[in-house]
Amino acid sequence: MGLIGVEGLQFYSHHGYYKEEQVLGGKYVVDIYMKTNLAEAAATDQLTKTINYEQIYQITKVEMEAHSKLIEHVCKRILDAVKGAFPEINYIKVRVSKHNPPLKGNVERVFVELES
Repeated sequence: MGLIGVEGLQFYSHHGYYKEEQVLGGKYVVDIYMKTNLAEAAATDQLTKTINYEQIYQITKVEMEAHSKLIEHVCKRILDAVKGAFPEINYIKVRVSKHNPPLKGNVERVFVELES
């Protein structure tokens, strides 16, 4: 068993509860961690025997482009889409961070993390 992490996927997206967030958009960062059997990829040096990071990015990009009010919803969509594309994943954790959320204070970011 091995762990693959794809960290710091950056997007400018239009998620948010408030209309201003949906119109103006903001910076989001996504981190994805997946456990799977990496023995064959390690032994053969073949991309087809592992999880392709480019595909992970493209799946995430598509989900980040679909507007949502809650980052909880975005996070769940990413998790489900990645799991659907790679059934060999035994465990997945997805974190969606929203930078500079519209709170009444100085807050760098908030995040939601889901795992399955």
